[in-house]
Formats: sequence, structure tokens, C-alpha cells
Amino acid sequence: MRTYDIVIVGGGIHGAGVLQAAAAAGHSALLIEKSDLASGTSSRSSKLIHGGLRYLESGQFGLVRESLHERTVHLRIAPELVELKPFYIPIYADTRRSAYQVKIGLALYALLGGFHPSTRFGSVPRREWARLDGLDTRQLRSVIRYYDAQTDDAQLTRAVVDSARSLGGELAMPAKFESARLDAAGVELAYTSGGERLRCRTRVLVNAAGPWAMEVAQRIEPAIAVPPVELVQGTHIVVPVGVSRGIYYVESPRDGRAVFVMPWHRATLIGTTETPYRGSPDAVRPLPAEEDYLLEVGRRYFTSMRALGRTDIRERFAGLRVLPAGGGRSATGRSREVILTTDRDPHPRVLGIYGGKLTGWRATAAQVLERIRSSLAERTRRAATDELILRRLT
Repeated sequence: MRTYDIVIVGGGIHGAGVLQAAAAAGHSALLIEKSDLASGTSSRSSKLIHGGLRYLESGQFGLVRESLHERTVHLRIAPELVELKPFYIPIYADTRRSAYQVKIGLALYALLGGFHPSTRFGSVPRREWARLDGLDTRQLRSVIRYYDAQTDDAQLTRAVVDSARSLGGELAMPAKFESARLDAAGVELAYTSGGERLRCRTRVLVNAAGPWAMEVAQRIEPAIAVPPVELVQGTHIVVPVGVSRGIYYVESPRDGRAVFVMPWHRATLIGTTETPYRGSPDAVRPLPAEEDYLLEVGRRYFTSMRALGRTDIRERFAGLRVLPAGGGRSATGRSREVILTTDRDPHPRVLGIYGGKLTGWRATAAQVLERIRSSLAERTRRAATDELILRRLT
């Protein structure tokens, strides 16, 4: 029976990040993924590596600071996968936040980002408004430009796993996690691959299954606690009307929520929604009402999208966020901080990852390694994750 320092369940961005961090730290590590890398939420995000400007309103300053730092790291280590882009915030007569308020927020954003050159911002001169992809200029008062980054989330996940494997990390895929039993020394687990039932041992099992994490936890004996969390569906649509100048950060005319309108493979990606979800993660699908909501945003802000209907949607996808239980609060105001749980402290045998952001995958992986350090033997470090260059795979 093979023995590992760390076994990870889930091939999304967080599972990929833990595999890379473990291998870079010199540990033996195996990632078990049931279908394909980034087949869940990590290929159905808004494709952004960003600081989270809107999280300032809910006081998540630590998260924004960390995310802006991670954005800077991404721009250095993943230049083929992460690109700095101009973001435009149009301010209309009925926009809920004034230009002054937005600029105050962006000044704080720059401060938390250490005044890195990528945190610069300013107003777009009125003479340039006509070049902003057909942005509706009726009652337009101001357009503010700042910078954040865009990525291909699935490609990024695959690049991280490729980096991990180059350092000795192992991948079992497709492979389905079946069960795990805890004992004094660690974990014995079973999984199936290629029709064969396999077993291995590990010092620590990391549950990085995203919206499936609760299901994975139920297959561990003895039972371990799961934090109070909820699933929230986020839908995106792709429409065949191009925007090319940058990414637009706009308010939904219906409820004021932030929505992004951005270039994506010579078309336009619009997202996202926040809809409570209570079904199986395998069954998540965009809802017609969500598609109508996003089309309404496009039609409100871009003259080229006025005639768009649901039959014009080229692609649609929905992903699931894991958020702290709301207690009646909307998803918008809930923390995006990752929740890490262990079966015991010190010397955990199981660590669960609940929630988190695409941007923070590397920082989350570092936190995971620190939380489980007492359960692991000392190893010779092979690399530092903030120095490993991530390449686009062909």
C-alpha cells in the first residue's frame, strides 16, 4: 500500500495549489480528481485575478490586501496566463455610488496594494467615451478607469498541476474518492481508478472538493465537523457582441449588484449572478431568470446589445460558490475569506477547504501547509511557489 505525506481530493484550483505547495515543500503528495482538472467551479468563474474592489464595502480589507498581493505575484509568475486589463466603471445620474465615492474606494485599493503601478486609476476624458465599445452615454456623468487582471481559470489550474507534477506531485485522474478511515497515525483511504479499487495511506487528507466538499466529508469515519456553509450559484453567459477596450464593471439596473462585462474569445462574457442553490453540485445549470438578468445588464449599458435575447446566447455556464451560512443575509455581503477546518489540533489528520477565491489559491495553499505542518515530517524544500513560472499548456 502506497503511503503519502498528503493526499488531496479535488482537482480545482485549490486542490491544484495544495499539490504544488506540498511538492515544492518536498512532501510526497497525491491529487485525486474524479473527472477532469477544473471541471467544476474552477472553470466557471468570472476569469479574474483581482483584488475584489467591492469587498471594501463589507470591510474585508485583509482579503483585498492579500488578493492584490497575489495579483502582483500572478503577473510575475504567469505572464502567459494572467494579463493586466483596464476596467471601466461608468457613473450615470442614477448610479448608486458617485464618482467621488468610487475614487475614494480606488484610493484605498491603491493603498492596500502598496501603490504598485498596477493600482493607478483616473477618469476617462469625455472625448474618449465614444470609443468605449458602444457604451450608452445618455445621462453618463463620468467614466473611471482602473486596472485588474484577467485569466483563463481552467488553463491556470492545469498549469499549476503541471508545475506540481514537475516537482514530484502525483495525479490520479479520473479517480473517485470512496472512503477514508482515521486512526492514530493518519488516514487510510480508498478510491477507484480504471475500474480498480485502490487503497493508500496518508499523514493528512486535504478535502479540496469545492461544492462537493460536504459530500467528501460524509465519507470519512469517524465523522468530522463541517462548518455552516451554503452553496450559491453564479451564472455567466457569452454573447456574440464584442467588447475590446477592456472590462466594464457595472451595476445591475434591477438590484445594484456588481456585474462584469468583458472580452472573452472574440465575444463578450457577462456575469455573474448570486442564486441560493440546494441541489446536487452535479446538477447545477444556468436558470432562464439568471440569463434574463444578465441580458438586461448588457442591454442597459451597451447600444450594440439592445436587440439581444436568450436565443443569441452562444455559451452559458454556472458554478457554485461555497459561502458561510447567511442567516438571511444576501450572498453579496458575506465573507469571501476561505474557511479551513481540521479534525483536531494539533496534528490534524484531515483538513477541509471551504470557499475561497480564484485569486487566492496560492495563499490558501500556504495556509493549508502551515495548518498541517505539525503532522508532517521535515523535508528538504524543492522550490518556492512565488518563484515557479506557470506556462500555458498546448
